[in-house]
Amino acid sequence: MGVIPTLVKLLGIHCQNAALTEMCLVAFGNLAELESSKEQFASTNIAEELVKLFKKQIEHDKREMIFEVLAPLAENDAIKLQLVEAGLVECLLEIVQQKVDSDKEDDITELKTGSDLMVLLLLGDESMQKLFEGGKGSVFQRVLSWIPSNNHQLQLAGALAIANFARNDGNCIHMVDNGIVEKLMDLLDRHVEDGNVTVQHAALSALRNLAIPVINKAKMLSAGVTEAVLKFLKSEMPPVQFKLLGTLRMLIDAQEAAEQLGKNVKLVERLVEWCEAKDHAGVMGESNRLLSALIRHSKSKDVIKTIVQSGGIKHLVTMATSEHVIMQNEALVALALIAALELGTAEKDLESAKLVQILHRLLADERSAPEIKYNSMVLICALMGSESLHKEVQDLAFLDVVSKLRSHENKSVAQQASLTEQRLTVES
Repeated sequence: MGVIPTLVKLLGIHCQNAALTEMCLVAFGNLAELESSKEQFASTNIAEELVKLFKKQIEHDKREMIFEVLAPLAENDAIKLQLVEAGLVECLLEIVQQKVDSDKEDDITELKTGSDLMVLLLLGDESMQKLFEGGKGSVFQRVLSWIPSNNHQLQLAGALAIANFARNDGNCIHMVDNGIVEKLMDLLDRHVEDGNVTVQHAALSALRNLAIPVINKAKMLSAGVTEAVLKFLKSEMPPVQFKLLGTLRMLIDAQEAAEQLGKNVKLVERLVEWCEAKDHAGVMGESNRLLSALIRHSKSKDVIKTIVQSGGIKHLVTMATSEHVIMQNEALVALALIAALELGTAEKDLESAKLVQILHRLLADERSAPEIKYNSMVLICALMGSESLHKEVQDLAFLDVVSKLRSHENKSVAQQASLTEQRLTVES
């Protein structure tokens, strides 16, 4: 019925009238919770009016009321940008500066609300890029200064803000070249023993995002990021474990790094343990993916031996049955490398994990993706070098399944099927 634009107009005209202003804010607070209403708010000048009102308020309670309207509205990307353009960020930075050293409860609350809202504004791509200003923006610079502060809330907001700025390659490369990694590592260092879990999680999130561009990986490795991250291996907190694994996985594209980490028995044993974290699907998935990545990127016999000795093989075989094609494929490629480089060492584990039966199922299943079929056949050929696994392959009528795939619509699959068929025929 068009109540929203009417109320926004009222607020603009009667901003001197405290009682009416307050009533408008209560109504906005209730209306702003609805998704559909946010879009309607975005077509008014609510951002401008609220920021104008906010600048005039000195009392904590009144500011709190405005915050309660700003938070739900700022979930909308268009409004995020309007709030940034209306100058909300400068108000928030001022609040942080005023309240940072205060012990008063109201001030601590306001510091948290203000810095949280700041991080929320950075979740919009346009508003984030506007505030980054090529890394020269005063807002970006101010947020950087939060990271070394002694206030946990500011450290947290600073690290989360960096994670949000690190959402495209250009920003990530600029930040790494300008020393952000060292700042984040110092922050992590302060939270190793009995540290603040939310700060650990935020700093690791930022490092993980920064490690995505290829050009950053070597720089971050030589800055000592893996060593800094490994200090948190003993963490019992799934969110921290999840980000730790993600950061390591992003960093080990280089053979040398993968080999160094893959021979780290403590790390591999912890990964194998986390591969069984049934309650935490994220941690379980990331652990499996990191195990597989260590093999795929290192292509090293020593790494494979370490993983076999730590009991990791059965998890890679299970991963080959994942519902995510990308994980299935990563597992199959890692298993093919194991079969090519260290079949003798892994033979017993591959047998007891029922790998051959699983491969038969993947090849027979019409729903399997072409790359899954292709890599399953590559793996079958690699397993022929083991007497016991070879026998298992012969006992399960693989020839029937493989010969059907010779007419597969995907050329690579059809070609691999012909090669595999020849190999099976010769071997039998």
